[in-house]
Amino acid sequence: MAGGGSARRRFGNVRRRASGRFQARYIGPDGLERTAPKTFATERQAEKWLTLVESEIIRGIWTAPEAGEIELAPYGVRWIAERKLAPRTREGYEYLFGRLVTPHLGKLTLAAIKPATIRAWRRKLLDGGTPEPQAVKAYTLLRAILNTAVKEDELIRQNPCRIRGYDQYHTPERPVATIAQVHALADAVPARYSALIVVAALSGLRWGELVALRRSDINLSSATVRVPRKLAALRKRLEFGPPKSAAGVRVVAVPSAAVEALRTHLDAYVEEGAGAIVFTGAKGGLLRSSGFSAATRWTKTVASVGLPGFHFHDLRHTGNNLAAAAGASTRELMHRMGHASMRAALIYQHATSERDREIASAMDRRIAKQTGRKRRKS
Repeated sequence: MAGGGSARRRFGNVRRRASGRFQARYIGPDGLERTAPKTFATERQAEKWLTLVESEIIRGIWTAPEAGEIELAPYGVRWIAERKLAPRTREGYEYLFGRLVTPHLGKLTLAAIKPATIRAWRRKLLDGGTPEPQAVKAYTLLRAILNTAVKEDELIRQNPCRIRGYDQYHTPERPVATIAQVHALADAVPARYSALIVVAALSGLRWGELVALRRSDINLSSATVRVPRKLAALRKRLEFGPPKSAAGVRVVAVPSAAVEALRTHLDAYVEEGAGAIVFTGAKGGLLRSSGFSAATRWTKTVASVGLPGFHFHDLRHTGNNLAAAAGASTRELMHRMGHASMRAALIYQHATSERDREIASAMDRRIAKQTGRKRRKS
């Protein structure tokens, strides 16, 4: 090519600069024009570079060159800021990203993060004492951030967070209280918290939903509890907001034992007026889990009724097991639990079906014993 003309190519173009060197330009898959990061000594070298870029685009492995310039830390901070998140979720993301991701990976560019980088990062977290559930949450957050870099911003070709098993951890089976233990626990805590124990175990409501209940949410006549909101504990304040998901807005029927506990509690501890908070601290203020644990001496109290290591959330687990054992369908369990997906409900139904098989087997043994016949193996 002579002079400063422009080469006519099917993809991109090459032009000669005043310096005598050649510059290559092309339109990327995102519609933006880009220039090669360097000039070339010959036209042939510039065209060869364009051919390589075109090949990457055809094979679907092209990545925006600016991915090599964007660092993870500012990209992740912006990702969290731009997402529509519940306040507590936002705080959780900021904590995970700021404490577990940024110190180790924050200065790396998006293009520099590879699966090997992720494996080394996770190992460093675990070796440094980070609990595995926290490492899993940090990994899951980072995967979501980098998914945006792949699918929406088209900055990188593949998400390096694609390592099997890194988004899972083993959760030990949580204990389930018997009805007798629920009542024993309700009797063991200070009287103003007794109804909270009973209602938690018989309704399956979450802590944040329970402590956000108002007098107007309780209908003793119909034996129902309405769940229109939750109370979230943020770092510096408590904040009312909608339940965890749209499915969390629900009305839950409760057994008569919960109704009677609520009736006594409303008379003794709840102010008049539809907006009065049902479960409050000793001074009538909003209830924090830390204050509740201290007031009830939770760790010692649960141990005293035969439930060492029992968490308040295990009362919800207890309620869900009771509902499943009572024959609730998957949809009915999803409604009571405030879940949009079947996954959690199916866990309780599976546990109930296993117990049902145990009962049937025990019946077989009793029948065999009484008839003098041995069960026939199937």
